[in-house]
Amino acid sequence: MNEEMTINEEMSLEEAFEELDGLIEKMETEQLPLEETFRLYKQGLTLVEFCNQKIEKVECDIKKVTE
Repeated sequence: MNEEMTINEEMSLEEAFEELDGLIEKMETEQLPLEETFRLYKQGLTLVEFCNQKIEKVECDIKKVTE
């Protein structure tokens, strides 16, 4: 992963979850400097926000279909 994370809007929810899992695993298993851990944490927050937006869109689409 590059220094600053940019999320591809075409990324699927599953791909975003895989990225998030990778970040979590790296933070849990490696001895990282505090600055690197904080950077990965911020990337994780960005991914969580992206996932939430994707989920909200799907929920909205489902509501439209079921109405």
